[in-house]
Amino acid sequence: MEYSYPFSTDWTTEEIIAVVQFFEGVEKAYEKGIKREEMLALYRRFKEIVPSQAEEKSVFREFEEESGYVSYPVVKQAKELDNGQIIRITRK
Repeated sequence: MEYSYPFSTDWTTEEIIAVVQFFEGVEKAYEKGIKREEMLALYRRFKEIVPSQAEEKSVFREFEEESGYVSYPVVKQAKELDNGQIIRITRK
């Protein structure tokens, strides 16, 4: 699957890399599963770059339109699970 990741021209190279890593974590949750702690760490870094909830929703929507992966359920499950658990999301 080929698609582009959302990013802002205001972000530094390091920030773009961190956002891409977050979305790779989302992909991993759908494809094979990802540890809760790993996903939360990726999300915390993402939120340092995209602190606004409105901007987060916009970036999530853009990623979903490009890739078909929905980020919100991954983040929601990461917040709800206990440590050590694996996040696995199935596509509908």
